Parts: sequence; C-alpha cells; structure tokens
Amino acid sequence: MPISGTPSRADLVDHLIRRRIAGDVATSRENNLDHYRRLANGDRHYWLGLELGDRWTDEQDVLAVMAERCGVNDDPQHRHGQDTIDPQLTVDALERMAARLRKAAAGRERVLFATGHPGGLLDVHRATATALRTAGCDIVVVPDELYVDEGVVYQIADVAMLERGATLWHTHSPEPMNAVLDGLERAGLTPPDLVVADHGWAGRAAQRGFDTLGYADCNDPALFIAEAEGTLQVTVPLDDHVPSPRYYDPMTAYLLAAAGLTAG
Repeated sequence: MPISGTPSRADLVDHLIRRRIAGDVATSRENNLDHYRRLANGDRHYWLGLELGDRWTDEQDVLAVMAERCGVNDDPQHRHGQDTIDPQLTVDALERMAARLRKAAAGRERVLFATGHPGGLLDVHRATATALRTAGCDIVVVPDELYVDEGVVYQIADVAMLERGATLWHTHSPEPMNAVLDGLERAGLTPPDLVVADHGWAGRAAQRGFDTLGYADCNDPALFIAEAEGTLQVTVPLDDHVPSPRYYDPMTAYLLAAAGLTAG
C-alpha cells in the first residue's frame, strides 16, 4: 500500500512513542542486558556477522554504547523492568540514513536490500527500494537457488530474505548474506555499491567492506558497535517487530522525504 503523508519531526517522534517503536519499548531490560553480556562473552550469535575480536569483552562498555547510540537506560544498576529507545536518536539516525540514500540516488548506485525480520521490516525495505529504483538506482537481483541455513534465499518485492518450508524466516544469521555476495561473485555480477539491511545481513555486509545502512533493536547491540567503530555507516534504533508493520509507514515516509525520494 502506498505511503501517504509525511510527518514533521515532532509528529514522527510522537508516533514512534505512541506505537512503541521507540520510547518505552516492549523489549525488557533483562533481555537487553542478557544480550549485551552474551556479546561481551564472545557468543557469535550476538555478533551478527561482525568480527569484534576482544574489543568488547566488558558488558559495561557495551551498555555505554547502547546508551549513547540507542538511548537505553545508562544506569548499570538498572537490572529489571522497562528499557527505552530514545526517539530523537531514531530520527537522527533516519536523517543520517537519508543523506546516504540521497547520495545513492544521485550516483544511480547499485543497491542490495535484505531483511532478517520480514514480519516487521519488509515493507520499510520494499518502499525504499522502490523509491531508489524510481530515482534511477539499480536494485540488485539475487541469484537463484542460494541454499543456506536449511533454507533458501528468496527475493520478494526487491528484498532478500530466508525462506524455510514456505515460511519467511526471522534470522540473525550472517550466512544468507554470505550466500548472496558469494553468489553474485560466482555469477560474474557487479557487487552492490550500498547494502540496506538488518540483523546478520547488515553485519556481514559491513564486515565484508560494503557501505551498509542498518536497523536494529535495543537488544541487538552489534550493529551499534559497528557504527561506533566505523564498520557500518548508520544504525537506526527501533523496535523491529511492533504489532503491525503499517506502524512503520510514517517513519518510512519521513526517511524518503528527507532523502528527496518518492514513496512507492
């Protein structure tokens, strides 16, 4: 469904809070801290395809980055209950993302879209891909029959994702992105100039040296760390699975308007 209307910054902030895309989000403090601890302990599942080495072995350092870039509570003694995403940081990141999308449109770049969270973010990526194609960009078509992680990479509405047993799969794995990038290389196809993704799709693309823009929830610290280190260009903080994907429409409209693109 086409996105209609573009909110002001103030209206978008209000919408993000009302729909719990930011503000007091559904992800609990306990869940956030558990994921920060697992990343610091070297659990690769939480590295989202990045190579963090031994640079982030202190949970408190991870918390500090998340407070700065996502807006979670910075008090290390706050161990239970509500946690937050700062909606101002969400909109700031959308504006940084828009600047890179504007550059992509101006250069008619080749752009790859992918999601590990199709239930929430598929249409955000779809609308952005459509707008960039309208502006003259080349949207990457992924090769057929890329089998990985007991599934296959599907591309629906210009967005790559993992399918298993006729179900679009929520995955943090970086392996589907490896399959796409390796498949493009095997087929002799031009690699992307820009990747717009989330989860392990975004982390692995950035780790492999591609300009990457990502979305991440407050319990997925790796992409925020990657932005802090300069590996990933922009990470937008948001709850990545609210009750209806249509709740993201005003956010997408704001993003595309800030980029000088047309929603589609």
